[in-house]
Amino acid sequence: MSQSVNRRSFIRKSLLTPAAGALAMHAMQGRTSAANAAGQTGTPRIPAASRAGLPTGRIKDLQISRLLLGGNLLTHFTHSRDLKYVYNLTAHYNTEEKILETMAVAEAHGVNTLVIHTAPGVVSMLKKYRYKQGGKIQWIICPTAQVDSDPEGYTTQVKQLVEEGVDAIYLWGVSADRLVSEGKVDMIARAVEIAKENGVPSGVGAHDLSVVKECEQRKIDADFYIKTFHHHRYPSGPKPNELTRVYAEVPGYWCNNPDEVIDFMKGVEKPWIAFKVMAAGAIPPKDAFRYAFENGADFVLAGMFDFEIAEDVLIANAALKQLKRARPWRT
Repeated sequence: MSQSVNRRSFIRKSLLTPAAGALAMHAMQGRTSAANAAGQTGTPRIPAASRAGLPTGRIKDLQISRLLLGGNLLTHFTHSRDLKYVYNLTAHYNTEEKILETMAVAEAHGVNTLVIHTAPGVVSMLKKYRYKQGGKIQWIICPTAQVDSDPEGYTTQVKQLVEEGVDAIYLWGVSADRLVSEGKVDMIARAVEIAKENGVPSGVGAHDLSVVKECEQRKIDADFYIKTFHHHRYPSGPKPNELTRVYAEVPGYWCNNPDEVIDFMKGVEKPWIAFKVMAAGAIPPKDAFRYAFENGADFVLAGMFDFEIAEDVLIANAALKQLKRARPWRT
């Protein structure tokens, strides 16, 4: 009974526009087919390609969709503020089968790249999707070993990821923020070098804009940045007296000065993947995507449940039409 109610709710929500309804029905048919095709293996069949698709850009030799699938919901890191039950709810919904299905739905709608970190079990699921089910979605992964305190472990993790098929690697933003705050920018440069030495594009993640500033000032040879970006026009957004505090200490935001980010990134010639654009669900995608693209982001990284993908692709495509950008596309 609950399954049919959920399906009806999904269809009703997705039929807000004829185009969204068509894609929603396509996604639903793909999920139904996947369930019917599971058989004894329990693995979903990859849905047929969507007509919508997405524009793409480039990072080095990688052709990447302008909208990327974020990994936090898949690894259950929901950043749900004080709503403690959401973590368990997400963990119960995004089972391994559902994660495989989500990647298939994303790929069917033109989202060709996933960004994720090395949470337990992640790489084995990605390998299952690619090598057993024939999935083509690209992987951009950040190792969680610490390059300064465990350089051998970091190097080993990078080598293993490359052997397992990763398409690009970036330094985890949490690590990069810490390294800058501790005056260890040379370790960011070393992390970039390690990935390049292993033959894959190498990026740097950041919540704090000072990470990108230091990389640019010291001419660290990163191939791309993954930097948080969102406005503050939402109910739980930061108040003026909170803006000088470290982002992690203030619930509800991950980009402490968006205007400064816009101004600085105008002069950055490396591709920029913007993440946390919806402030972990506080800003609707229609608002978030357009804001990010218009203000300089080359790609938007969005956490999406499977039932959100069809509509989010339509929203991203609409946002990408007739943009007024001050920053040129850096791809």
